[in-house]
Amino acid sequence: MENKLKPYILLAPIAIILISIMGFGIANCVMQSLGYMPHIGEENISFRFYKEVIRDSIFLESLIFSLKTSFISSTVSVFIGVIVAYFLSQEKLSKIKESLLNLPIIIPHIVVVMLMITIFSQSGIISRILYSLNIINDSSQFISLVSDKNGVGIILVYLWKGIPFTIITAYNILKNISNNLEKVAINLGASKLQCFRHIILPLASPTIISSFIILFAFSFGSFEVPFLIGPTTPKALSVSAYTSYISSDLSQRSYAMVINVILSSLSFILLIVYNKILEKINKYKI
Repeated sequence: MENKLKPYILLAPIAIILISIMGFGIANCVMQSLGYMPHIGEENISFRFYKEVIRDSIFLESLIFSLKTSFISSTVSVFIGVIVAYFLSQEKLSKIKESLLNLPIIIPHIVVVMLMITIFSQSGIISRILYSLNIINDSSQFISLVSDKNGVGIILVYLWKGIPFTIITAYNILKNISNNLEKVAINLGASKLQCFRHIILPLASPTIISSFIILFAFSFGSFEVPFLIGPTTPKALSVSAYTSYISSDLSQRSYAMVINVILSSLSFILLIVYNKILEKINKYKI
C-alpha cells in the first residue's frame, strides 16, 4: 500500500503548487468575466459582459473566422494525411521519409510564418518574380496570402504541421491493420477504393477523429499565427481577446476574459470527446 502511495506523496508538493496557481488564474479569469474587478471599483457580479459579447457582431465575425480557418485546415490536413498514410503503409517507412515527416512538426510556427511573409506577401519572392517577368505591373496586383480576409495564409501555416502530424498518427494505425482483410475483399470482387472506404476507414476512424480534434483545438486557440499574418478584420478570437486585454480601458478586460472562458470551455469539451475516443482506441485490437 505504501509503495502505491509513494509516487503520489512525492508529487504532492509540486502538484499542490501547480494546481493552486492554475486554480487562482482560472478563478480570477471567471470572476473578471463576470465583471468583478474591485481594483477599478467594479464589484457587481453579473452575466452582462457575456450577453454583450454574444450579441456583438464583431465577436460573431471573429468566432466564424476562427471556426472557419480551424475547420478547413483540420479537415484538409486529415483528408490529405490519411490518404498519404495509406499509401505509405503499403511499404515500410524508411528513416529518411520518417525524418522528412517529422521535420515540419519540429519547426516552430513562427519560422513558418516568417517564410510565408517572405514568399507569399505582396513584397515577397513570388511577387518580385512575377514583376520581373512582367506578369504584373505592380506588387499590389499580386494576391497576398498574408493578412488575407479569408485566412488562406493562416490555413497554409496550419497545414504545414497538420498534414505530417496526421500522416504519422494514421500511419502507425494503418500499418498494423492486417493486409489479409483487404486481400479477402479484393478476392470477393471489391475494388481498392471500396476496400479503403469500407475496411480501412472504419478501422482507422477513431485515430482520424482524434487527430481532427487535436488539430482543430490547437488551431482554434492559436494566437501567434493569426496575430502575425491574420487580417485586421475579422480578427481571430484569441487576437480579439488579446486586443481587449491590453486596452487602456481596464473595463475591456472583462470582454477579454469572456472570450478566454469561451475558448477554454470549448477546449475542455473537445478534451472530453478526445478522451472518449482514446478509450475506444485503447480497446481496439488488430
